[in-house]
Amino acid sequence: MLLTLMSSLPPQARALLKSVFGYDDFRPGQAEIIAAVLDGAPVLAVMPTGSGKSMCYQLPAILEGALTVVVSPLIALMRDQVRQMRALGVAAATLNSMNSAEENEAARRAMRAGDLRLLFVSPERLMMDGLTAEFGRAKPRRLAIDEAHCVSEWGHDFRPEYREIGRAARALGDIQVVGFTATADAETRDDIARRLFPEPPRLFLHSFDRPNIALNFALKDQPRRQLSRFLERHKGESGIVYCSSRQRTEDLAAYFMDQGHDALPYHAGLDQDTRNRNGDRFLREDGIIAVATIAFGMGVNKPDVRFVAHADMPSSVESYYQEIGRAGRDGLPADTLTLYGLDDMAFRRRQIDAKDIDEERRRIEHDRFSALAMLCETPRCRRQTLLAYFAEEAGACGRCDVCQGKVSVVDGAIPAQKALSAVYRTGQRFGANHIADVLTGEATEAVRRHGHDAIKTFGVGKEHSKQEWASFLRQLFAAGALRTASAEHGGFALTARGEDILFGRETIMLRSDPLKRRERREKAAANLDEATDRILSALKRKRRELAQEEGVPAYVVFADRTLIDMAEKRPATLDELLRVHGVGERKVARYGDAFLEALEEALR
Repeated sequence: MLLTLMSSLPPQARALLKSVFGYDDFRPGQAEIIAAVLDGAPVLAVMPTGSGKSMCYQLPAILEGALTVVVSPLIALMRDQVRQMRALGVAAATLNSMNSAEENEAARRAMRAGDLRLLFVSPERLMMDGLTAEFGRAKPRRLAIDEAHCVSEWGHDFRPEYREIGRAARALGDIQVVGFTATADAETRDDIARRLFPEPPRLFLHSFDRPNIALNFALKDQPRRQLSRFLERHKGESGIVYCSSRQRTEDLAAYFMDQGHDALPYHAGLDQDTRNRNGDRFLREDGIIAVATIAFGMGVNKPDVRFVAHADMPSSVESYYQEIGRAGRDGLPADTLTLYGLDDMAFRRRQIDAKDIDEERRRIEHDRFSALAMLCETPRCRRQTLLAYFAEEAGACGRCDVCQGKVSVVDGAIPAQKALSAVYRTGQRFGANHIADVLTGEATEAVRRHGHDAIKTFGVGKEHSKQEWASFLRQLFAAGALRTASAEHGGFALTARGEDILFGRETIMLRSDPLKRRERREKAAANLDEATDRILSALKRKRRELAQEEGVPAYVVFADRTLIDMAEKRPATLDELLRVHGVGERKVARYGDAFLEALEEALR
């Protein structure tokens, strides 16, 4: 499907944008989509959260004076949108189970009288007996589907009723169908188009980039304390902490309350009154932290969420992107933190294996989760890695933990060559666990059976743990040095880039084990006296300045360990600087004078 150029907007559209919504101009991409909607074309728009998807069906309904039926996933979100529309003087209503009988009947009367412009329903309500017939008599102009990725069987938050929307649309006859989502890869977009639209829709695919959101990941190490430190930096701000289970939301909310935060749990197991009360407080009050399961994700319509944290690893890159997208919808800076661990990875893998799905879909879900694991461990700018998943190229963001030097990376040439050699010498068909066993010299039954305890690379990697080798292998896969050996059996095989790295024709940086490196770094930092700590701060400022000038991550200049050693040794000459850990001749030639000057100023 190709992006199709649209006709221009009628002048009344811009006038309504100002008079009804108070905006001077459209956000990027809105005008073209609204023009296509007004043309009567079937439309599928993939736009990041915060880009104004709802405007693309709200304004046409107001401009035409006709009814648009909006299929939306959550009652709380529908009710909030109705309140917003009514506050703007737009006739809107919702049919849902939380309404009183009188409210639902009033909405039906307004629909029959032709007085409504927007009617919000859930996919389950849309499929109820009799409602399609009522819609047929009311003759709505269009059917707008929010969170349209749920239509796809590959959708990352799959709901069976969404798959029936196409049937409902066909039952309504000649009705325009428009769909909106923040996340849908090529396969999901094609599946949405097949299931939802009677003819290929006009596709609008906008950038997934959210440059105002800072991306940070950390290996779990006393996660409650990690989250508490993160929340302390955002005291008094609104935010969301996502959890993998209902019980965990309640436990963490109570813990955060004890720590002095205004935190509220939100999950589907709470009674309706409590859930509504907590959700309403989050939407209306400042400084509330919602500790929630992903059920909360699609119901957030709050522009000033300043942070999103994941207490547990998300299920996929799409889920991660959707959930962090709830932060910074006003375009102002927002922060994120995602905690992950081996237990999380094993739990997510078990979830996939336990699903009642065919093997092809199981393979796809495992591949998608592997992409998330690689995002957690990448030595590359998080923004670049995330956008690459959605087939976008970007420069280094300068704001993520990798770019700011918070992630330890090493010259990966030697470990990469060892890992790639082990993959090659074992026949290019084994997975990470087997390769790690070979490299660490663990003669397991499988290693002995295949004779891999006799190959040249057996035991050559004992300086690293099996966990570290598994991380290196995932990073090499993410970097395109390895590929999946077999669709049926998995395993690793070398790519052309992998061969270049193996034979020394190309270099690579790898992320070292983050927990061990961080523990060493924090231990070193904790032992610094006041004067040395002051010098270290000056060196970090100089590093940040040089990194910004060159447009590179901070670690490319010098790693934290190097700066700590420099602050302790306090070299006064270029020769002395060469004795600092991690400083070679090339770095001395490039940065030596600048850091010696920074040291001299700090010592005055």
